[in-house]
Amino acid sequence: MTNKNIKIMILGADGYLGVPLSVDLALKGFNLTLIDNYVKRKLSAKYLRQPLNKINKIETRVKQLEKINKNITFSNIDCRDSNRFDQIFKKVKPDIVVHFAEIPSAPYSMLGTDEGWNTLNNNLKSTYNLISSVKKHNKDCHIIKLGTMGEYGTPNIDIEEGWLDIHHRGRKDKFLYPRQGSSLYHMSKIMDTDLLWFNVRMHGLQVTDLMQGPVYGIHTSEFAKDNHLETSFAYDDIFGTVLNRFIVQAIANIPLTVYGSGSQIRGYINLKDTLQCINLAIQNPPGKDKLSIYNQFTEQFSVNELSKIVKNALKYINIDVKINHLDNPRVESEKHYYNADNKGMKKLGLKPTLLTKDTIIEIAEYVIKYKKRINKKIIQPKINWK
Repeated sequence: MTNKNIKIMILGADGYLGVPLSVDLALKGFNLTLIDNYVKRKLSAKYLRQPLNKINKIETRVKQLEKINKNITFSNIDCRDSNRFDQIFKKVKPDIVVHFAEIPSAPYSMLGTDEGWNTLNNNLKSTYNLISSVKKHNKDCHIIKLGTMGEYGTPNIDIEEGWLDIHHRGRKDKFLYPRQGSSLYHMSKIMDTDLLWFNVRMHGLQVTDLMQGPVYGIHTSEFAKDNHLETSFAYDDIFGTVLNRFIVQAIANIPLTVYGSGSQIRGYINLKDTLQCINLAIQNPPGKDKLSIYNQFTEQFSVNELSKIVKNALKYINIDVKINHLDNPRVESEKHYYNADNKGMKKLGLKPTLLTKDTIIEIAEYVIKYKKRINKKIIQPKINWK
């Protein structure tokens, strides 16, 4: 089967990941249905957290992508709307759905009662509606769901890839790895995984759940640059990921905001590798009655290590970086054991893009182009978990 005959639906196609994935799969000739309701843009505007760069809306991007792929459509649909979502799913009957249609912010989810419920409601209902439509209209559809390494928390044992072998009182079994999220956003992702696993067991669905670490980087395909199809770049305290935020702070001559001791360890991944992983998931469906789980990161760093990597790299372009430790606004373990397995994607063929001096400088040079748009008021953390 050629790519043009494979129907892929991308939910959340306007997001940081959805934009470059849409471009990538369009260039590869897949039949694409893009879905979004611009909720991330609306929240960014409401809370005055505009991204560094302006990006075209999907309608404009589709016109650009149609230059190289005529099989692309866009529907402005809220995935929480059961009827409208079910109608488009029934019409398209996609072979694969990539599910990014969630509010992707731990700080936002902890801002207040309304924001917490909005996160739970949006994320769980989107997943529930997707599962319902798959069961009704195409049970062979491969669901590729973006999870988060934050589901696991920071346990005092190694983090396996989704599953844990248990030996108890002379018997053994295999269970989903115990998870303990540190925000309502992470809790919504945990419940997503539980919903998906339930429906794999009960209804024979096939699902790939990608436990992704914090993402950094820019989308740099020549086609994207030449046709104004770059993705958004958030750097604020609500929607910005830590490495992207550090680099913007350095360019703006603001000390890097390290929360607490900075000993917190996480697994990180370049945006380019996220695209690799999604493509590998597309090429390797788990099969009926199966839930495949991959820990989607390439390197582990503490926040202190990350800040020093930025500081040392930017010396090469004459930027003097200062580092400032703040009282931690989050409720989290700062000194902890952290060792997560990530062999799965490498076995499928992932070739990691490691965090090098050149990678930091590449992102910094991109940020410098938009230096005048940096809003220093939205960088310091203003949401307190406590």
